[in-house]
Amino acid sequence: MSEPALSQAISAYLRELSLRSLSAHTLSAYERDLQWLMRSEAARPPSAFRAEHLRPLLVEMSRKGLSPRSIRRALAAWRGFFSWLMERSGEPGQPRLPANPAAALRAPRAARLLPKALSVDAACAFVAMNDPDAADDWIRLRDAALLELAYSCGLRLSEMASLDVRPHTREGRGYIDLQAKEVMVIGKGKKPRSLPVGGPALEALSAWLPARQTLLTSRGVVSDELALFVNARGGRLSGRSIERRFSERARRAGLGMAVHPHMLRHSFASHLLQSSGDLRAVQELLGHAQIATTQVYTHLDFQRLAQVYDAAHPRAKRRVPPPENS
Repeated sequence: MSEPALSQAISAYLRELSLRSLSAHTLSAYERDLQWLMRSEAARPPSAFRAEHLRPLLVEMSRKGLSPRSIRRALAAWRGFFSWLMERSGEPGQPRLPANPAAALRAPRAARLLPKALSVDAACAFVAMNDPDAADDWIRLRDAALLELAYSCGLRLSEMASLDVRPHTREGRGYIDLQAKEVMVIGKGKKPRSLPVGGPALEALSAWLPARQTLLTSRGVVSDELALFVNARGGRLSGRSIERRFSERARRAGLGMAVHPHMLRHSFASHLLQSSGDLRAVQELLGHAQIATTQVYTHLDFQRLAQVYDAAHPRAKRRVPPPENS
């Protein structure tokens, strides 16, 4: 086999991945990581790869400034690719791979980056702020419903943008059910989950829905438009537009920091964990497949407790005298 065979094998692997429930972002990351194998000096027929060919690639990636997290992700992509090849070893036209050359490699340990979260007071002020400067009343009502729902349910940006006003057969769309006081969202891996909606969010949604219908009628939009959150033209509000609304609201609220949708999701998780201490429940509400993903919020909670201790405990800041010389 020749180097073009490596390109063909990677293309076939990516085609198979596209049939799975992976997001376009994840597929793009896999493709970038596998491109390292083709563009580097290590490029060779798939069956000829050994660990010693891949190890210099990890060094090169580090030298070029890639973060430990990115390098670990690339190594995971290589392992998946070679495992896929091994499963097909011996099939007609497939290379024979005696072992996974990436299996024994170790990437640098990624530093744990704690997510940024608003305080309870800041989060409540952010979502409940009355916005008299909104260009139109419908914008004020829409943004209030958007922010209240995001904080009430801890939604991802993509989950907010894809919400409909009622169930539909279209794949990948969640919907709101005011009567049941819940929202059905389609999360990562197209996994659905049902979430309870709090009182302030229900009130904001109840005020927004009539304004939404009035807007659609005035814009001449067909009545079967299902998007819960719409723009001035009556179309679905995009993820980028939602991010801009968050940034604008943070500026007007005088928070002194950039607020993005995922920060409100982090705040939802952190505040819920502080109140309940139920990590499993928070995992279910966030739609995390692994409990380890949710455990990062226990570190946030410890940080909060440490700050309370430092601020309140009478001996927290007392200097400890150095030991006397014997």
